[in-house]
Amino acid sequence: MAVPNSKQELLDAINSTYAKLAQELARVPPALAREPVLEGQVAGTRMSVCDLLAYLVGWNELVLHWHAQLRDGKRIEDIAFPAEGFTWNALGKLAQRFYADYAELGMDDLLQRLEQAKNQLLALVESHDDAQLYGQSWYTHYTMGRMIQFNTASPYANARTRLRAWLKTL
Repeated sequence: MAVPNSKQELLDAINSTYAKLAQELARVPPALAREPVLEGQVAGTRMSVCDLLAYLVGWNELVLHWHAQLRDGKRIEDIAFPAEGFTWNALGKLAQRFYADYAELGMDDLLQRLEQAKNQLLALVESHDDAQLYGQSWYTHYTMGRMIQFNTASPYANARTRLRAWLKTL
């Protein structure tokens, strides 16, 4: 998949990767949704399909949180990236937090929450033009569109690859 460079390409990437992911998720036997059947986000660990969904929900909601802080008047320099108490070189710990944060939710609830977050992100993208999304650096040297893509279409595609590999073993 090519890296999106426009609003329309970003919307298409989010929608297409999400749709493909949803097809694979529909094939997951509910009885196995909480079993640690996938390679984890941290080397040497295992995660469940629900953990994978929690990871996706966590990142999607985190992007929405960044933008909510900006809407509330916070300057981008004052936002804790990637999240309060976490650094970019410790993303495995953030993944573990996402697993814990959503541990009480079942697969159906996680799927609903992911779809809701994805739809909110699509609305966020729709509310910006190409220049806002791709015409300037937004966080360090990354554009807003690239940061959104890093946390939507890219992980959706990665999750689909993981799921497909595991589903072939069933």
